[in-house]
Amino acid sequence: MQPYCDVYFCQLAGGAESSCNVPPLGATTARSLHPRSTALTAGVGRLQLQIRCWRVWAAMLFLAQLDEALGLSNFSNLVTHYIPAEQIELLTSKLPQTFTMPSPVMLLVWSIAAIFALAVLEQVKYQIGRMSKIGRLPGPTYTLPFLGGIVEMVQDPHKFWQRQRAYAFPGLSWNSIVTKFTVMVTDPATIRHVFNHNSKDTLLLDLHPNAKMILGTRNIAFMHGPDHKALRKSFLALFTRKALSMYVQQQDGIIRQHIAAWMEAQEANPGPVEVRDMVRDMNANTSQRVFVGPYLDDPKVAKKFTDAYLDMVKGFLTFPLKFPGTAVWRAMKGRQYILSVLEQAAIRSKERISEGAEPSCLLDFWTQQILKECQEAEAANVPPPKYSTNHEIAYTVMDFLFASQDASTASLVWLLTQTAEHPDVLARVREEQLKARPDLDATITGETLAAMPYTRQVVKEVLRYRPPAPMVPQVAMKPFQLTPEYTAPRGAFIIPDIVAACHQGYADGEKFDPDRFSPERKEDITYAGNYLVFGHGPHYCVGKEYAINHLIAFLAIVSTSLNWARTRTKDSDWIKYLPTIYPYDSIFNFNWRSQSTPAAAAAGGDSKQQ
Repeated sequence: MQPYCDVYFCQLAGGAESSCNVPPLGATTARSLHPRSTALTAGVGRLQLQIRCWRVWAAMLFLAQLDEALGLSNFSNLVTHYIPAEQIELLTSKLPQTFTMPSPVMLLVWSIAAIFALAVLEQVKYQIGRMSKIGRLPGPTYTLPFLGGIVEMVQDPHKFWQRQRAYAFPGLSWNSIVTKFTVMVTDPATIRHVFNHNSKDTLLLDLHPNAKMILGTRNIAFMHGPDHKALRKSFLALFTRKALSMYVQQQDGIIRQHIAAWMEAQEANPGPVEVRDMVRDMNANTSQRVFVGPYLDDPKVAKKFTDAYLDMVKGFLTFPLKFPGTAVWRAMKGRQYILSVLEQAAIRSKERISEGAEPSCLLDFWTQQILKECQEAEAANVPPPKYSTNHEIAYTVMDFLFASQDASTASLVWLLTQTAEHPDVLARVREEQLKARPDLDATITGETLAAMPYTRQVVKEVLRYRPPAPMVPQVAMKPFQLTPEYTAPRGAFIIPDIVAACHQGYADGEKFDPDRFSPERKEDITYAGNYLVFGHGPHYCVGKEYAINHLIAFLAIVSTSLNWARTRTKDSDWIKYLPTIYPYDSIFNFNWRSQSTPAAAAAGGDSKQQ
């Protein structure tokens, strides 16, 4: 193509009189370059050729601009590659200074033609992208131009993703979502292969269209390389046995406070209630207390902090529109406020720990570790860690707060729904609790958690059965080999399907069965490679044990405090994507359990009024 472009534009810019060593564009040359353009002969004249070439050039640039705006292909790169800048400048100098604007009808025709051409180009690109050594990836025959499957995904995400899994289970399937060529991965081994790669030369996380706007580009999810490794290494001090034991005691108190508030509201307004928002508020309060501790001591600041936090969450449930008044704009403003509060918390934590105080929250444990690393750096005459500044500490603590929110909220709701649907499981949990906790009012500790093996099995099964983060999207920075037979093109959206992985291998994987994790069956060991709830590789969840302990503590306390019955609707068996997965509805009636005697509690208890 390069020789053709050189000849074409050299003739356009000056013909035989130009400095190019190319003969004038006569009949022979014209026919060899344009077999169908027999009218282009030496007698036609260069002026007509200039006009024709200008139209081609203008059309190419128009397509390139539209293509670049939509991000459909590398057409604009091809134009600039094959048309040297010098020739474009020569061409521009030869063109008339004024042009007659085409009529509105012609503009409309050209626009429709350009859009049609881009739509065809998009479909051709997709068909090429789905080719493998053994055929084509399964998936839709074609997709809606430019939009792909986004309309159906928004209207009915449960149906959309179920059908996408069905194209290849396990394996690879394709689709498109808003001009993005998308590959869904349902095979556990391939998912682990995807998670093991995280760099600017392979794959990078691309969580959500709004994620970078809301969370900022320095969010830990978008980090990779040595800085990411050093930061994660510093987190080890946050999840020691001592730290986790302190966290669970704080979780215990907040869970009990919220359960009491639930029942107060239930008694004031009897009847079924949707619990998702109630659980969300409890979880947000728990995360703030455990992570930031005494540094949210101003009630007004704490209230505004919580509101800003919820604005960030809501920003993920809307279209990626960033201008004043939109949910994304409010989410970004919420982030700015949260960071300002957390910077002050970091300053106070450093002062407190420097004075010799014992850690009272996650921030304190990390501050203790950071101050130690800063002292070591000073002794070695090297710069302190990048993450030791107050602003970077604030950013990371905000990441922890956000990471602990939606996924844990979803899992807490699933705990309530699954135990309500399986009363035999709930009865065994209660029986274990009465043995492990003779005094049900006593605060749960790390040692107490160790005495709850069946409750832990239930929590692990809820996470396997309904993994809260069903997909973890990645983007291919370069062509990426997913399997020996298939390489995803550069820019492809690769979606590891955690739900599919967690339902494979296990005995009757579509069934809720906590006994699969019992010491006798040991399916957690046999199929450990399929249990990808917390990810794998460089971004494996560092807060795994914290999250599991929180779920165990909640189930332990709620099971011995309340009775609950689910109000089912025609939609109760469906799944809602928000973007973590929830039951489509979670409507319950609660009442207090009698805790006068262990026997009465084990038997089901009577309602008690407070």
